[in-house]
Amino acid sequence: MDENTVNYNPNTDPAAKQLENFKKTQINRKTEQITDLFGAPIGDKTNMITVGPRGPALLQDIVYMDEVAHFDRERPPERVVHAKGAGAFGYFEVTRPEITKYCRAALFNTVGKRTPVAARFSTVARERGSADTVRDPRGFAVKFYTEAGNWDLVGNNTPIFFIRDAFQFMAFIHSQKRNPQTNLIDYNARWDFYTLRHECLHQLTFMFGDRGIPDGHRHMDGWGSSTYKLVNADNQPIYNKFYWKTNQGVKNLYADEANRLVASDPDYGVHDLFDAIARKDYPSWTLYIQVMTYEEAAKWEFNPFDITKTWPEDEYPLIEVGRMTLDRNHTNYFAEIEQLSFCPASRVQGVEFSPDKLLQGRLFAYQDTARHRIGPNFHLIPVNRPIAPVVHPTQRDGPMMVDSNEGSAPSYYPNSFHNARDNPKKYDEFRFTINTTDVDRYEAKDEDNYTQTRQFYLSFTDDERQRLFSNIASELSLVYTSIQEKAYDMFAKVHTSYADGVKRAVQTAANNSL
Repeated sequence: MDENTVNYNPNTDPAAKQLENFKKTQINRKTEQITDLFGAPIGDKTNMITVGPRGPALLQDIVYMDEVAHFDRERPPERVVHAKGAGAFGYFEVTRPEITKYCRAALFNTVGKRTPVAARFSTVARERGSADTVRDPRGFAVKFYTEAGNWDLVGNNTPIFFIRDAFQFMAFIHSQKRNPQTNLIDYNARWDFYTLRHECLHQLTFMFGDRGIPDGHRHMDGWGSSTYKLVNADNQPIYNKFYWKTNQGVKNLYADEANRLVASDPDYGVHDLFDAIARKDYPSWTLYIQVMTYEEAAKWEFNPFDITKTWPEDEYPLIEVGRMTLDRNHTNYFAEIEQLSFCPASRVQGVEFSPDKLLQGRLFAYQDTARHRIGPNFHLIPVNRPIAPVVHPTQRDGPMMVDSNEGSAPSYYPNSFHNARDNPKKYDEFRFTINTTDVDRYEAKDEDNYTQTRQFYLSFTDDERQRLFSNIASELSLVYTSIQEKAYDMFAKVHTSYADGVKRAVQTAANNSL
């Protein structure tokens, strides 16, 4: 890490210069009159109306009442996950034509074509006020404002995830959140869940390894994580995965440096991204895809829709698509980043969904969260609005309806009056066949949780393994002995040296705490 990248010195730090830079925009401008929210001038914006200089306040002080009433409502609920985040804006430029063989999406149709984007990077389990350098996966979400509608590519900085069935997601997140009585992070709950659901192993090995704490958001890769489906101009489908490779180079923090930053600059990731763009050191990522035919998917040794697995690059090589460059900071964080919403269900023609169980659950959850957090008309907020025209007369009204509300058009469909039609032949999703008629709740926890994790673990150097053991022990040493024993059994299923190394590290951590 460059020690000079992030600091709070107003002489060198772009973020620390923000107020002074704003002041420069006011030079030679006519002094503006402060008003209320409806344009009426305000005489005194600093003092309450009282009975005498020491007397009680009056209810008729509408200037004060309006101020405090708005203040009481300033904060919508934070995101239930990915609450702490940084964001920026820029563009995506197509650099290679191969994608058009697999996908008919308009944004990919010409090399050199640029599409505006918004990106948000985040921690996952912690709250909005938490530190940026905690050991946690990072969200990696990109909104493409295409001429054919918004497309949200929503993933993480890891190619895998902890669980493969969406039903487990709520329980998993609850295990990562605070204890309902103590309101403290509960490592017993975390590791109890991990040891009961061995599909967590692959992600755990990634998270507690050297890539577990990125050195800011600019130096991490990103993945769409879930398996998607692309459809080309000839209506031919193929399964795929998306991968963002950072052009700044992957850099990570060791535990001691990450812990130091928790105290010295808890907003390190937010700070670093803002400063880099302000210095015109614009970060960029190259987008790649992997593709797998239906025939290959049917024969592959693993379930290709299992988000706890990766597709080996030697079997399914990376295909370059284009480059995302972030070259504009937000003018107002709340308006442009806190209200920015993403959902995997926001797609464009040519990008569809696979049977990935976690993806299927995410399709509803994200927009439902936005409706709860921001309101049912969150799509009308400028940062969420598409540049494509919207004709949707059946979804009307609701709090904060601020556009035409589809005017005088009928609010039902079909109807005999409105010259607006759907087009199944041109825009329907690709038709596919389900090869089983069995409808049931299928247990997914035992779908080979060890082979790929073992391959990943064996790729580590000796030093990387020692840090892996130590990082795991920093949490596992704090849990009940019964859970520790379950963890050793779990790691032994990957490799005996994995279990032995963690056990030694836990014993060392316990001795050091005496």
